[in-house]
Amino acid sequence: MPDAPDLGAAGPAPAADSADDLAARLVARDVGLWPAGNVAPNRLGWLAVPERMASEAAELAAWAGTVAQGTIVLLGMGGSSLGPAVLQAVQAAVGRAAGRRRLVVCDSTHPATVGSLDLTDAFVLVSSKSGTTLEPNALLAHAWSIMADPSRYAAITDPGTPLAALARERGFARVFENPPDIGGRYSVLSYFGMVPAALIGYDVAELCRRALDVPLAEAVGLGMAMGEAARAGQDKVTLIVPEQYRSFGLWVEQLIAESTGKHGTGCIPVPTVEPEDGPDRHVVPIHFAEPADLGEQFYRWEVATAVCGHVLGIDPFDEPNVAESKRNTNEMLASLPLPAVDLVDPGQLLSELERLVQPGDYVSLQAYLPFGQDDALEALRRRVRDHLGGVAVTAGYGPRFLHSTGQLHKGGPSTVVAVQIVSQHPGPRVPIPDHPYDFATLIAAQAAGDHRSLLDHGRRVVRTAVDDLAAIG
Repeated sequence: MPDAPDLGAAGPAPAADSADDLAARLVARDVGLWPAGNVAPNRLGWLAVPERMASEAAELAAWAGTVAQGTIVLLGMGGSSLGPAVLQAVQAAVGRAAGRRRLVVCDSTHPATVGSLDLTDAFVLVSSKSGTTLEPNALLAHAWSIMADPSRYAAITDPGTPLAALARERGFARVFENPPDIGGRYSVLSYFGMVPAALIGYDVAELCRRALDVPLAEAVGLGMAMGEAARAGQDKVTLIVPEQYRSFGLWVEQLIAESTGKHGTGCIPVPTVEPEDGPDRHVVPIHFAEPADLGEQFYRWEVATAVCGHVLGIDPFDEPNVAESKRNTNEMLASLPLPAVDLVDPGQLLSELERLVQPGDYVSLQAYLPFGQDDALEALRRRVRDHLGGVAVTAGYGPRFLHSTGQLHKGGPSTVVAVQIVSQHPGPRVPIPDHPYDFATLIAAQAAGDHRSLLDHGRRVVRTAVDDLAAIG
């Protein structure tokens, strides 16, 4: 059985403070809440950004009204894309998207997904905090090769990035420069989330008002309970979300996982729409009445997660292991062809997991597959969970998760069993302009690079190849 999380590596439990005291310290931007050397001095802009966005809501709505296209295509990765994806999915699920623009989020490098992008009636948002991230840049190169009309592009990035310079050089319709003291996973209530929200018809002022109305002590208490439960062995944070809002699980999962999963400790978020329990579970129901509640929940969970980091004695704003897979991907691409990786027959995968999974473990299903298989992936997650007697199981698309929950897999507790699910057939050839490889090679390198990173951290990882998730048994 894997070693228990080394909570000592993350620092001892902090002295007990009341929720009101912690809320006051957070609002005062007291970086002493987290261990010495933390990056919080440059990462607390999210605390005040709802107020700024509320003041700009009318201007954002007016600008959105000038966009003639009916489809918004967002090219991004990680925190800059998951919030907008939730905003779109919730609108569609509750039946409020009719007659409004549709948002298509592309945070995949799978050639089938990239090749299916329809830019005929599209306005393209390119979202990247650093402006140097490989995936958005590759996706932009692809989109520009198809539709090179700068009046149909806008960029969201930090001030002074290469993306900001490129957007101005090409004459993009707009360059939104985000406050630089906001990390990607805490950025949904900034330009990264609110520009897409305005474009698809949300009332940005209302979303921000809901955020600002969150009772801070209550949100702090949520984070305290989450951290204390993890220290007591209940580190599987089981988030029960209503069916129509199940996409919210994507966003809150990456927030908790990337923020807390480091130094051998962390909370393992398990989004679900049905009850799941067990001795290692900390169950938290999340309630929604209407789409505007997203503003409240976004902010509540940002506060809770920051405080959870305080309880665990870690820095919730850094991501020490995310760069590893990026580096490994680049090394793979620099030394093509890619190395062969042993495969488990999909029909034997459940049997292999029976052998590997021990009490207290969790299974991470990592699907490097085309988008559009959400229901099948969720069905597989439940099948694996039930087959293994209720063990915690998470599921997500690669390479999306490499920029978020991937931090947890490498830096968090060693209780993960990672299952890489790759395409049996690579799909269409979709070149990347000005690159010596195509998208099929890129996603294969990303999977191989993360496989190496997981093994380097002593994680248990198996790989299978399918075109149909139903073939796994």
